Amino acid sequence: MSRPIGILISIALLALAGLSFAAEPEVTEVEIFKFKFLPQEITIKAGDKVRWTNKEKRQYHSVWFEQLGEPEPDYLFPGDTYERVFKETGDFPYRCGPHPEMTGIVHVE
Repeated sequence: MSRPIGILISIALLALAGLSFAAEPEVTEVEIFKFKFLPQEITIKAGDKVRWTNKEKRQYHSVWFEQLGEPEPDYLFPGDTYERVFKETGDFPYRCGPHPEMTGIVHVE
């Protein structure tokens, strides 16, 4: 095979290989500390991920999207994390099941 054709084939194969890998979603961190979601309100892009981490020393919490009709998820004990990818745009309020005064909202653009 001639050199120019080999280069073109190599470029084509690299381009195809690049198409098979999906981009990793951006991750936004939310801490759970002192009975608060920090930050309480975030804005992300569709396809991005949010990771909640329980930073309390002894307290358990949950991240419950109750208004979506979902059941309350398992509790997060100190050091535990919960992740969710948001594929659709909109506003997604959530709360802590055991502590309903703890609220947050994810805005997805």
